[in-house]
Amino acid sequence: MKVLVIGSGAREHAFAWKLARSPQVQAVLVSPGNGGTARESGCRNVPGARVAEWLALAQHEGVDLTVVGPENPLAEGVVDAFRAAGLAIVGPTAAAAQLESSKDFAKAFMMRHGIPTAAYATFTDAVAAHAYVEAQGAPIVVKADGLAAGKGVVVAMTAGEAHAAIDAMLAGNSLGSAGARVVIEGFLRGEEASFIVVAHGEQVLALATSQDHKRLKDGDQGPNTGGMGAYSPAPVVTPEIHQRVMDTVIRPALRGMVAEGTPFSGFLYAGLMIAPDGSIGVLEFNCRMGDPETQPILMRYAGDFAVLMQHAATGTLDQVEPDWDPRPALGVVLAAAGYPESPRKGDAITGLPQDTGDLHVFHAGTTLGDDDVLRTSGGRVMTVTALGGTLRDAADRAYRGATGIVFDGVQLRTDIGHCALRQHDGT
Repeated sequence: MKVLVIGSGAREHAFAWKLARSPQVQAVLVSPGNGGTARESGCRNVPGARVAEWLALAQHEGVDLTVVGPENPLAEGVVDAFRAAGLAIVGPTAAAAQLESSKDFAKAFMMRHGIPTAAYATFTDAVAAHAYVEAQGAPIVVKADGLAAGKGVVVAMTAGEAHAAIDAMLAGNSLGSAGARVVIEGFLRGEEASFIVVAHGEQVLALATSQDHKRLKDGDQGPNTGGMGAYSPAPVVTPEIHQRVMDTVIRPALRGMVAEGTPFSGFLYAGLMIAPDGSIGVLEFNCRMGDPETQPILMRYAGDFAVLMQHAATGTLDQVEPDWDPRPALGVVLAAAGYPESPRKGDAITGLPQDTGDLHVFHAGTTLGDDDVLRTSGGRVMTVTALGGTLRDAADRAYRGATGIVFDGVQLRTDIGHCALRQHDGT
């Protein structure tokens, strides 16, 4: 069959790479793709930036299945358009994707369905928002209501930081329409984890657990980013917590979407905070696989990903069981100079390691010119991802691959997986 992957990030490169390895797949189209997918065996980049273009592409090419990576096409109704045309696609409708495209919608939905999350309030008026922060105190979290490419969340450890975020979003229009309304919520303490499932209505399969690192610098310091690395599995999600998440978060969310007339299909991502006593709070829902979590998760997926996606598209998830490599995987993100505020583009990239069965470089912000020179074209440039017999082995292998890659101003953290590695090393 012929498969279309919509998107241009490392998540989409991982999708394309995994789909191209399936004996069921004859070709993978990636739209618009990146410098890595341009080089990936079995894959071909095709221009595209709008729903109408992707629909026309799928119809012209005779695409049998489409997998959507990023959030914006989902919010713009790409799934609605494909289904109306009778085309198989993995992802939620625009109405269901409000779980991610509107933080206010998601919080109100969780409250309606008893899903554990922090208390919150929503504001369009800066004066009222400032007063709420004064009343609640810090630490506190300020979120843009709409999609903001991973830049819409400020974890304010002081009231001053919260006030500055309110001024930037509501008064300064720093995030445009995405920040015209803000959600301010309580600060949850504990350890974060990413819990991702593939669903169709109330059918659900949990994928391997993972944990990502949002802060730019070692020790979880610096500004929030889209993610500087991730690993799978996440030891903090014990079997008991896994069951609790399914029972108190995932299944209630899927039942709630069905009850409200917007059944969910595709990937549902619950960003969790797990407290020391094992209690769970939902930080956010995403309607897609996470990036960079996808990269180590798919390195560990030992089944036929194309078959899994077919079942997800057709509502037959009860006929498939995921198969996982027991070895852990870890991915290290290399970011461009100036990321996240103002990433620089156009720097030449050299020194990429050879891809093997246990190591793969998934590209994001790269472009391949007519001169065959690979250059930076976005904030997060690539994710070097490796499998290992232990998490330490996976980390060592990923970092060996990452440290040989050269481009001006490269940024990377040196402590991805530190929470689990401390346990592994007994420190």
